[in-house]
Amino acid sequence: MTFTEAELAFLRTQRIGRLATVSPGGQVQNNPVGFFLNPELGTVDIGGHNLGATKKFRNIQAGSTVSLVVDELVSTDPWVVRGIEIRGTAQALTGVEPPVPFFSGELIRIRPVRIVSWGLDGPTASRTVAA
Repeated sequence: MTFTEAELAFLRTQRIGRLATVSPGGQVQNNPVGFFLNPELGTVDIGGHNLGATKKFRNIQAGSTVSLVVDELVSTDPWVVRGIEIRGTAQALTGVEPPVPFFSGELIRIRPVRIVSWGLDGPTASRTVAA
């Protein structure tokens, strides 16, 4: 399994993450994105309005690896945060059925390679999930 049960439970409660990509020239870009779990494939799928026209989509078409961070501040007193970072490879897909009707037919599909989670189920956990 790609994600632990605690990670899946957390991700199912969230709708927005921050996706980092790198351009062919080495410039990092980080943007908020909507995401959806794809449990059949063990991936995270990102959709959006006119996604195919975005810099992040072009960066992935050019071969960028990615990092998606999903986190939340649970409490400020005491300070409690929880979240997950999903590092991996990504595909820029076109002509796909949008995950919701108002999204375009492009999709970014992330295949996790390394997962780091904190505050979800015990101490910080970090593991490689793919070769």
